[in-house]
Amino acid sequence: MAFTIFFATSTGKTEDIADRLKELLPGTEAKDVDNIGSIDELVNAESLICCIPTWNTGADEARSGTAWDDLAQDIPNQDFAGKSVAILGLGDSSGYSDFFCDAMEELYTAFLQSGAKMIGKVPTSGYTYDDSKSVIDGKFCGLPIDEDNESELTDQRLNQWVQQINSEA
Repeated sequence: MAFTIFFATSTGKTEDIADRLKELLPGTEAKDVDNIGSIDELVNAESLICCIPTWNTGADEARSGTAWDDLAQDIPNQDFAGKSVAILGLGDSSGYSDFFCDAMEELYTAFLQSGAKMIGKVPTSGYTYDDSKSVIDGKFCGLPIDEDNESELTDQRLNQWVQQINSEA
């Protein structure tokens, strides 16, 4: 299964994670959603990994503060039926413990409404946070990454997750 990595970033951390994923998935392309021509690039991808930061903590919507916020409004109107989609979110589990990686849920819900096959859910064990809208049915709806407080765990989490999504796709 050929993944295309789509990301948006405010500080460069999400782009860094997308580049690290690209190394773990040879032949994978990474695209900044700020630079794509239209949502058709998402629709035309064989399978997707979507990397999203959480900035607008506490907001009900538009929680990433990036181009993903607009795309999330359009995704439910597209046909992603049968496409495998994995979500990866960046957040700060210490400074924003009540809103940890909340933006993942927005993309997850949008793609779910479009008929996508959602893959890459991970257990909440091993994470320290108070609350997250991205916990659905007892699991994170994607892979949360905290480069601010738990960067020493990132490589291990990425490696395990890549194995998981490859087996689920």
